[in-house]
Amino acid sequence: MGEGLLLSLVLLAGAWTAQVEGSVGYENPACDGKTVIVHLFEWKWTDVALECERFLSQAGFCGVQVSPPNEHVVITEEYPYPWWQRYQPISYKLRSRSGTEEEFTDMVHRCNAVGVRIFVDSVVNHMAGLGRRGTGSAGTAFDSDKLDFPGVPYTAEDFTPKDLCPSHDGNVNNYGDPNNVRNCYLVGLTDLYGASTHVREKVAEYFNKLVDIGVAGFRIDAAKHMWPEDLQAMMSLTSDLNTDQGFPANTRPFFYHEVIDRNDGAVTVQEYYGMGRITEFRYSQKIAWGVQDPGQLGGVYDPGWGMADPDKAFVFVDNHDNQRGHGGAGDTLTHKFPKDYRLGVAFTLAQPYGFTRIMSSYFFGDDSDAGPPHLSDYSTANVVINADNQCEGGWVCEHRWTSIYKMVRFRNAVADTSSWENYYSDGNVVAFSRGNKGFFAMVKYGTVSQSFQTGMPAGTYQDVVSCQSVTVGGDGTAHVSITNEEEPVFAICQGCDCTEPPVVTATPEPDRTTTTTTTTQGPTEPSITDGIHRTVIFMFKQTNDGQDLFVRGGIDSAQRPGCTEDAETDPCAIDITTNSLGTTSHYDKYNSWRIGDTRLDWQGAQAGQGSYGGQAASGTPLAWTSSTPGNPGYQDLNTFGDHYWMVDVDMDCSQTEDGWFEVKAFLTNGNGWEGNINQINGCSGTAGGRAPYSSQNHFARCGYINVFVFDSSSCTIDAFP
Repeated sequence: MGEGLLLSLVLLAGAWTAQVEGSVGYENPACDGKTVIVHLFEWKWTDVALECERFLSQAGFCGVQVSPPNEHVVITEEYPYPWWQRYQPISYKLRSRSGTEEEFTDMVHRCNAVGVRIFVDSVVNHMAGLGRRGTGSAGTAFDSDKLDFPGVPYTAEDFTPKDLCPSHDGNVNNYGDPNNVRNCYLVGLTDLYGASTHVREKVAEYFNKLVDIGVAGFRIDAAKHMWPEDLQAMMSLTSDLNTDQGFPANTRPFFYHEVIDRNDGAVTVQEYYGMGRITEFRYSQKIAWGVQDPGQLGGVYDPGWGMADPDKAFVFVDNHDNQRGHGGAGDTLTHKFPKDYRLGVAFTLAQPYGFTRIMSSYFFGDDSDAGPPHLSDYSTANVVINADNQCEGGWVCEHRWTSIYKMVRFRNAVADTSSWENYYSDGNVVAFSRGNKGFFAMVKYGTVSQSFQTGMPAGTYQDVVSCQSVTVGGDGTAHVSITNEEEPVFAICQGCDCTEPPVVTATPEPDRTTTTTTTTQGPTEPSITDGIHRTVIFMFKQTNDGQDLFVRGGIDSAQRPGCTEDAETDPCAIDITTNSLGTTSHYDKYNSWRIGDTRLDWQGAQAGQGSYGGQAASGTPLAWTSSTPGNPGYQDLNTFGDHYWMVDVDMDCSQTEDGWFEVKAFLTNGNGWEGNINQINGCSGTAGGRAPYSSQNHFARCGYINVFVFDSSSCTIDAFP
């Protein structure tokens, strides 16, 4: 859960030292020096166990944050099975959408056996929301309005007395008043009275059951809404970690607390010091700003902003809340912008501030309520791993992206260095060393080939991302080249190389191979396979002055024999009429180039197609658009932001393949063609799904709004509003 207000603050430069992993109290994740947790959001326990064995242990991950394992509400009416139903507890029984207690226990034991720890997302601030009654995911009856949760049991006296809440309606609505924040109902969720001995004991009983099974620690959801002394009392009643599961004797559980502090209220992260790590949401904000303007990355930790001390902070680029626009969102990098996201996560894993968690998501398009990929009965679908070791079936799996999982290796290697040195930034390239243990560089736009002071001992090293070798001279300098614009990251470290994690064959659950998944979060719109229909293509690409974007496309020759190089007669081309987007000067190029453009084809400009200022078209033109009213290029169909280039056409759907066609972008005065696209995962959105054949191009649907990202396989397809 989460909340937050948007805040515009000044970014300051700074440097820091950090204790990467605590060794006392509640700050030790018991990971033998490994330093990165991955949140496998909404995964089933059977799939988490497999991922520990086949990938995470070999890639060097410390552990997994799993979704709340306890019994929760089951919501089928106002929205079918949303993700947030997991955050409305009914009891502490271990039966949830992710599986049974037996499956949970098996997962914990299997992950511990390969050195991957389990951290439980714990919802102990509240129970289910007002207005809900029925049975939970484990079959337990409850009635929120009567404050009756017999599965714990909790009754009315276990909830915060109404006279302690100063708000007029009993809900949290004044973040300037800590009594309002901690004694009132958060968005109508029934607030547990943490000062009650019974509540403290029942929460600790739940924690201890999990510790006995073998979990290593807990994320405390909505900790900001709990009095620190109440939370501390619950923690003090919690047992040491289970030595039978490989933990050293007298090791306390690792705790990290969700405290959304963006300088926007009375509750601060500092109030939770001494109780483990504290989530630092301002880091998410700073890293997003810094990736957009790399000159700001030197100041991602700013003590003047009130940010948590380095040895207290728990940091992340995004989490399950703010990637959906909740919980202190507003300026957050997500998987929807793959290149920027890769840069943000790679930088986070390279710099020394805080303890890190990375996100592993599923596609949800514009539907921020959508639950995980599911079967026809809405039970959670298996996570499917394809031949490229990437996920499909609606799962994003950012933790398997090359520059992300390989930077885990870098962070582990430099974990005992507490600062960064030799910092360099020209506003596009950023580079720095981590003592003499590692050196990192990245580039925002284009490529780079130059010398840097690495701080490393002389020798030959292998970039963990690209596998290129680089020689560091006796003076610590090395010539670094970054040429892969999709993974524009370079990192070398002592004792590191770029070898892939070995593939480990894991035993699947009995029915794994017979299950089919649904890749969309709701009914897919039917294919439009005949007639002329309006079709829109958006392509996200931040460009430089003098660059323009075009698309070429149709049907691949491997799918439709007989293709020719004559756009007018080519059976692989598709008839279109390119529509106007506006008549202001902003659209002069687009309107000039769309004249005579009657075919979506692979050849480029058609005979007789218009030109602009002597520059011929390079295909079907796109125009730069914005989602902000009043901005040049504003289009009401653009609900995504700036830099979404757009073309609006009327298309003959009968010339497509079952309503699907292919496109690829072409950038003038720049990259030229996009690289190969692997859209095997299909597309999210109300009209998403999967094309009837495969190719190395984007797949779009005739008669719908198609949204792509340049050089990325991500896609969203929606029906017109």
